[in-house]
This record gives sequence, structure tokens and C-alpha cells, in this order.
Amino acid sequence: MATFHFDFVGPERTLYSGEVTAVQLPGTEGEMTVMPGHAPVLTSLRVGVIVVTESQGSGKRIYVRGGFADIGPTAVTVLAERAAPIEELTQESLDRDIEAVEIQRDATEDLQKREELNGQIVQLRETKALLKL
Repeated sequence: MATFHFDFVGPERTLYSGEVTAVQLPGTEGEMTVMPGHAPVLTSLRVGVIVVTESQGSGKRIYVRGGFADIGPTAVTVLAERAAPIEELTQESLDRDIEAVEIQRDATEDLQKREELNGQIVQLRETKALLKL
């Protein structure tokens, strides 16, 4: 089966680097699946879970809170604002993320920014529910 190189870089460390068969990304314009030979795209990411398929039936899930994905036919690089392997997430860590975004929202008078932050809060709560935390 064809593969491509995937690098996932968080603010503190590289969370993944290796050959994969597919990557599902939570793009701001919608979910997308990247496979070998994908057309070049640069997209921003929203809060969600990146699903890395290493081979059929095996892979990893990584939480991401914002960032960018640089997609090409032979490689994908994700630069995340905040990220963690799903196994490292706790209810408390997601609650802290939600509270931090709520504080940002409450501190701004820019209506467009408030809407954007409200969207992030909803996405964080959906991620928390999805992961059953």
C-alpha cells in the first residue's frame, strides 16, 4: 500500500514523524482525509482530533487545538498551536483549555473575535464529549 511522510509538530515536541497511509484532519473548512498523491494545499486547523492511519487497522489519534497543515503529494506537515496524544488528555486539561478560551472571549470587545472564540469553546466541548472525558 502506498504511503507518504507525516510530521506533526506541537509547541513543545514532535508528536509524530513517520510513514503513513492516510491522515484525517479537522480543517477549518471541514474534515479532510489526506492520502498519497494529494494535491498541494495549505489549510488551517480547528479544535479536534487528527487520526493517523499507519497501516490498515492500526494508527494513532492526536488532539489538536489550532494550527496549520501543509499538504503535498509525498508529505504532510502539521504545525499545531496546542497538541497532545489522546492518551495524555484529561478532563481537567480540557476544562483548563475551555476556561482559557472563555477568558479570552470575555476580555475582547471585538464581536467577530468573540464569535470565533465561541466556536472554539463549542469545538472543545464537542471534543471532550467525543472522547468521553
